[in-house]
Amino acid sequence: MSIVTFYEKPGCISNTRQKQLLKASGHLLKVRSLLEHPWTPEELRPFFGSLPVAAWFNPTAPAVKSGRIRPATLDEAQALALLCADPILIRRPLIEAEGRRGAGFDAAGIHAWIGLADPGTEVDDRCASGG
Repeated sequence: MSIVTFYEKPGCISNTRQKQLLKASGHLLKVRSLLEHPWTPEELRPFFGSLPVAAWFNPTAPAVKSGRIRPATLDEAQALALLCADPILIRRPLIEAEGRRGAGFDAAGIHAWIGLADPGTEVDDRCASGG
């Protein structure tokens, strides 16, 4: 059992499924709103680890979907400035547990990290309702 800080978009159906899977796996969740947290680049950057900058963004965010923001064209500083200014752009969930941080919900990766009761469960890391 791990204590997991789970940053979500409140009301996101995918985040709800992800939380259910974590709870069913015996983890204690501290749920936080990704949208209300006052992000700084220094705090946000470690969640992305070695992911490429484009993978830091929520592909269903309206500004990304419309092409107004093109994550693949941004450097780290530009991306972090945009993500901190408009958290709906951040890939979710953001998870912190066992002294480590991560972005998105890769069930196999999370199973290797903290364990899941059913690591084969398909849980999309994009909000079905968009944004």
